[in-house]
Amino acid sequence: MANLYSKLSHTQNKITLSVNMVYNFGNFIHFLLFLYCNFATKLYRMIHQKPTLEKISPDFGSSILVKKHTEFLKQIKAFWHFHPEIELVYVNKGKGKRHIGNHLSYFNNSQLLLIGSNLPHNGFTDRLTTNGSETLIQFTPEFLGKAFFDVPEMKPISILFEKAKKGILFGVKTKQKVGLKIEKISEKKGFKQILILLEILHTLSKAEDYTLLNADGFAFEAQPQDNEKIDVVFKHINDNFTRHIALEEIADLVSMTVPAFCRFFKKTTSKTFTKLVNEYRVVHATKLLSESNISIADVSFECGFNNFSHFNKLFKEFTGKPASKYRSEMLNLIQ
Repeated sequence: MANLYSKLSHTQNKITLSVNMVYNFGNFIHFLLFLYCNFATKLYRMIHQKPTLEKISPDFGSSILVKKHTEFLKQIKAFWHFHPEIELVYVNKGKGKRHIGNHLSYFNNSQLLLIGSNLPHNGFTDRLTTNGSETLIQFTPEFLGKAFFDVPEMKPISILFEKAKKGILFGVKTKQKVGLKIEKISEKKGFKQILILLEILHTLSKAEDYTLLNADGFAFEAQPQDNEKIDVVFKHINDNFTRHIALEEIADLVSMTVPAFCRFFKKTTSKTFTKLVNEYRVVHATKLLSESNISIADVSFECGFNNFSHFNKLFKEFTGKPASKYRSEMLNLIQ
């Protein structure tokens, strides 16, 4: 009798254990379903987000918008966008990628940019270093009236605005001349703020140390649905360029066939998809070469290149110099 009771008790314990296992497994399945639904929702929002024509709204009583960040705002995600306003960007201490029109590069320490009306671009700063800041000034070309910059005295600034449509990167001398003024403009209001901006624009119009980032121009189809697709594509490249990205994968992401996607991408960006991915990789390589001590061979593999010779060829083609020379120059560069 005692043995029978013991067997029954043992059987009951097994049943209880099995029930608990089934219950826990059920909870685990629910958890996986929750993760899947959450991921699916985020993916849907990414693909079907609103068109990225950015609306710039100056403060009440002001015709320009000035923003100054003294710490990197992680919650503000970079996205491919355009706006009719001209944008002046000054980073005194920071690091990040430049993606302006067809131009891709990496900056280390500081930069001064002028981006013209409707020139597509991404956010710039990956992070700000100690005592670093990023100042943005945005204004329409007619913020002082349609004819203001047509008078002879303002002709140099009018020419500057035309150049800015290709994206302008200024050199060290000009940064030193206007950097402090740009940082201080956020402390001024009204008439004084406008005067300082005009002084800055006048200095920029006289500068000789500058580079046009899209020297051949940049034609972008500013159709909202096209802009939205390109934003999705660029984000996917930025997140996955260290691995192989199949054309089928990226075409499917924007609900297009491969031939249709290739035509659309070339027409919109003037580049093939493969070329743009390789440019992202090379830009990342310039970052690693300037910030790390890992070997050049390891840099190439970290950036998604499976062939070291191919990396060297593309790096020289993109930057104009071998990776070894680029690294040595960066080590000796003092901005």
